[in-house]
Amino acid sequence: MKPVGSALAADASIPGAAASVPVGSTFRDIAMLVRPRIAVMVLVTVVAAMGLTVAGPQDDAVGPAPGRLAVAMLLAGTALVAASSSIANQILERSTDRLMPRTARRPLAAGRMSPAAAWGWTAATLAVGAGMIVVAAGAWAAVAAGFTWLLYLVAYTPMKRTTPLNTAVGAIAGAMPVAIGWCAAGGPERLAAGGFEQALAVAALGTILYLWQFPHFMAIAWLYREQYSAAGLKMLTTVDPSGLRAAGQSMAAAMAMVPASLVLAVPTGSARLFFAAAMLAVLYLAATIQFAIRRDDRSARRLLLASLGTLLGLLSASMLLGGRIG
Repeated sequence: MKPVGSALAADASIPGAAASVPVGSTFRDIAMLVRPRIAVMVLVTVVAAMGLTVAGPQDDAVGPAPGRLAVAMLLAGTALVAASSSIANQILERSTDRLMPRTARRPLAAGRMSPAAAWGWTAATLAVGAGMIVVAAGAWAAVAAGFTWLLYLVAYTPMKRTTPLNTAVGAIAGAMPVAIGWCAAGGPERLAAGGFEQALAVAALGTILYLWQFPHFMAIAWLYREQYSAAGLKMLTTVDPSGLRAAGQSMAAAMAMVPASLVLAVPTGSARLFFAAAMLAVLYLAATIQFAIRRDDRSARRLLLASLGTLLGLLSASMLLGGRIG
């Protein structure tokens, strides 16, 4: 495998590719490849799931919560697996990425990185990341991470070219980090020892993550519907330009999120967590209703911002009010 500097060399087969890349551009390219903001959300989800898993009294039967070193290694490994999936996704989608202004500047789409070099980084980050997860949290957490990687790349990514059902499949991959955190915190053993309430809360978190993605992705799909259409991607907003199907799907998911969010408070019986979850879910539903009624760019942008705030708020509340890790 080549060093980072040479891996980001230009592909001469693509017109306009630069012959060399300054250091600052190299760091920007790395950020585009690994998409750190998405990785951070994944890591926060893992921590929230771990906290909910160990919120009960099963320590005597199962053992204490994972220590800080184990958690740090788990998160580093998860970040590497997430980076691997992001790089592989951009390899597979480089032809369609070139057709959309929002993605045309990515390293592979623009020809600043060769597919061969990108596959090398994909394999390396996946192998190292999975190994770190095994050492820190055991095989089951690594299996959950590997399944997430496969589902995202083998199912969701190619489905974007063929059917608008891709969102439903991609949402499963987006919720899978909950399983990583649950397994890492000894979720199966804790459930066997009587941790039913904690398992219920973790299942609620996974359900929330799954449902949350529909309004979030429909807002993005609406804002970039013309670009998606030009690239031949089958989003609901391209197969139904009126936006009615996207609005209906978003509404159904946001409404289902309200009761799912309330279950987060079950393990601790925290009134503050109950109130925070209810408030955030209702506000998200309100933004979704506005988008469903108006179906314009302004309401889509508001829904997109509301989705990010809702997710951050729910995950933060889960960690601060609903769980603990050692």
